[in-house]
Amino acid sequence: MKRFPYWFFLCLVFFLSSCEVIGGIFKAGVWTGIFAVAVVAGLIIYLVSRGGKRD
Repeated sequence: MKRFPYWFFLCLVFFLSSCEVIGGIFKAGVWTGIFAVAVVAGLIIYLVSRGGKRD
């Protein structure tokens, strides 16, 4: 069996660490998107409820 060269393991370490970073970015993006949707929905509900009251 042929041994893997050292550069292969070095590249593997870099690729695995970058995958973790990208995973963290996507996780933060999902939570940011959920928060933004909740804020927009709350704003729409607030505006509709204020617009419905006519004194």
